[in-house]
Amino acid sequence: MSTPAANTRWHRWLWLAAGVIVADQLAKAAVLAALREGGGWAVTGFFSLVLTYNTGAAFSFLATASGWQRWLLAAIAVGAAIVIVALLRRGGSALYCAGLALILGGALGNLYDRLALGKVVDFLLFHYADWAYPAFNVADSAITTGAALLIVDSFRRPRRDPAEATKGI
Repeated sequence: MSTPAANTRWHRWLWLAAGVIVADQLAKAAVLAALREGGGWAVTGFFSLVLTYNTGAAFSFLATASGWQRWLLAAIAVGAAIVIVALLRRGGSALYCAGLALILGGALGNLYDRLALGKVVDFLLFHYADWAYPAFNVADSAITTGAALLIVDSFRRPRRDPAEATKGI
């Protein structure tokens, strides 16, 4: 649970979100300057830097739609950002707030691409033999890490006694 003092410092988590946005956009700018679409650079036998675009959501969901998905996904990102800021204002454990801030930064990093380019720049590609995980970016990594932190935090919270939880029902 948060304390009143913790709620007055909620904005410090926005710096973490801003750091994710900056790191994401700098990485994307470097990849855009260095590679052409479809091009790549093998870093290891299982990891490459590539330049690909995603007009859809995670795993290219809706990527083949006619263009309306750009605005739907942008609206979802804006809505998620509003909810996340409200949750940050309520406070919580450091793990919980860090998770929210990482998700916020990732969502806004990809939102910028969606609004400015009409598509999201992806460039991190893990592969082995004929298998390849879908390319992703720093923002996606932050969202995934943030979600993992929220899951870990949910297991760390004290559980309410079931008898107490059902009292008054």
